[in-house]
Amino acid sequence: MTIDQHLDYDVINALKEIMEEDFTFLIDTYFNDSSSRISALNSAAEIRDADGIRRAAHSFKGSCSNLGASRLASLCSALERNALQENFASLDADVSEIQEEFIVVKKLLQDFLK
Repeated sequence: MTIDQHLDYDVINALKEIMEEDFTFLIDTYFNDSSSRISALNSAAEIRDADGIRRAAHSFKGSCSNLGASRLASLCSALERNALQENFASLDADVSEIQEEFIVVKKLLQDFLK
């Protein structure tokens, strides 16, 4: 899998096999949790709260990694690094790209559930 791919379907299929009937619940939880994390990220970005941005990006990165959303996790990782350095030069664009990638990931996961 390349970093340009939105989802690692090997991870998704392994989770589906492990979670069985709870897989849909896992995905729904990820969607709800992600919305909260994006909201926290937006709030922190609005006021240029480096620690808040770092924490939000870090936690979102982890949940994305666990679900196989590798590109989204990579974007969060880059934002986390920038926040550690208090580098806000591309903050608004980075947050927008994370939001856009989440929309793509969410659609792909919804299609996968069908």
